[in-house]
Amino acid sequence: MNDTNTTPIPPIDATPSERKLRLRGSMPEGVAYPKEIKSFVRRAGRTTTGQAKALSDIGPRVLLAYQTSAIDFDSAYPIESLASGQNRLKQRPVILEIGFGMGEATAHIASVMPEKNFLCCEVHQPGVGALLKRIGEQDLHNIRIVAHDAVEVIEHMLPLHSLDGVHIFFPDPWHKKKHNKRRLIQQPLIAQLASRLKVGGYLHCATDWQPYAEQILEVLSAEPLLKNTASPGDADLPGFAAKPHYRPLTKFENRGIKLGHGVWDVVFERV
Repeated sequence: MNDTNTTPIPPIDATPSERKLRLRGSMPEGVAYPKEIKSFVRRAGRTTTGQAKALSDIGPRVLLAYQTSAIDFDSAYPIESLASGQNRLKQRPVILEIGFGMGEATAHIASVMPEKNFLCCEVHQPGVGALLKRIGEQDLHNIRIVAHDAVEVIEHMLPLHSLDGVHIFFPDPWHKKKHNKRRLIQQPLIAQLASRLKVGGYLHCATDWQPYAEQILEVLSAEPLLKNTASPGDADLPGFAAKPHYRPLTKFENRGIKLGHGVWDVVFERV
């Protein structure tokens, strides 16, 4: 994924201390530097004409700026039909999605769950543009996007007990053992997510890499604020859940299944 923020590069003749200070100075105020675990990896990508048009036309309505203060969900998801002076209806449940790729699954889920609002974090600009394009094509009104590192969004923008659900679908598995420490699903992040969930809210992770699925299950099982929703009597997939109805079978996933790859869903509930 590409970070949408561009950081000025210090000159090559700068000392290590000078380079660090200049890079620190380029970070947004209130953001800790550096972060060892991020929700994204910088990758090359090209924004198409259609994606660029969606960024320009639909972006102002859907994109939310990153901030170091709590998000106002009422302002982020206004009820357009609310008449002047009328009491506001109860805010819809909010689902956080971390890393939506090109937005295929996100748009599908938002369309089949119109009674919920979705707050989606992604820094890959072509992916943001692709989801915005889908939002326009499908006339979706329950999605907002923060094009920023989800780790910092959780820490600064989401109050305790503010979420009804969290989706993390196919995070980078970091296959090599020496890179496992870079995986997103680790105890500190899960503890933060659990604290942001309302009682009864859920955390749903999915991966097609079995060693990562086993690590996810282990990490979530160790979090005292969460309990597994999977049936303990399932001998074939102990601890893992059946694919929930709302998560679609994407082209990526379908291709993997045809190649003999498995997909594991892990669904825990906040207690």
